[in-house]
Amino acid sequence: MERASPWKHEYYQGEIFAMSGAGRRHNFIFTNVFGKLCARLENSPCRPFGSDMRMHVPENTLYTYPDISIYCGDPITTDSDEDTLIQPTIIIEILSESTRNYDRGKKFSRYKDIPTLKEYILIETETIGVDVFRIDTHNNWVKQEYKTLQETVQLPTVDVSLLMKDIYRGTRLVKLVK
Repeated sequence: MERASPWKHEYYQGEIFAMSGAGRRHNFIFTNVFGKLCARLENSPCRPFGSDMRMHVPENTLYTYPDISIYCGDPITTDSDEDTLIQPTIIIEILSESTRNYDRGKKFSRYKDIPTLKEYILIETETIGVDVFRIDTHNNWVKQEYKTLQETVQLPTVDVSLLMKDIYRGTRLVKLVK
């Protein structure tokens, strides 16, 4: 059904939810982050995928399309669909007014069931702000906040750094801060 549909859907415990499209600022941020990740992970065993790559969380039945997901090693597909990946290492969601609470709450709770997930990154589109959640040595999720264009977002799981000014390049948010 999903392949034949002109829209993407999220599926969770028997319910299907249509996903909305992204705005201009979201697309600028996606392009900036995805481009940097592709370049920096080029000779790495890890590979970034955009929001057209469907992801499944077998532990709780969620099927979804993260804005960006990074898989390390050979990507593992579901038994029934080689176009659907499982076991991401990092998930990045670019927030919008309509998805912010879900991405921070229920969706994050569902992502926590992924045994391979090491980092979950939330990027604001209405203000300058990135929250990075990481698993610590006690298996707890710890949050690190980035709030200024002068900071550098660290992704130690894949040994990548992203300058906040690069993440927000081309958005009107950069002009508002200067």
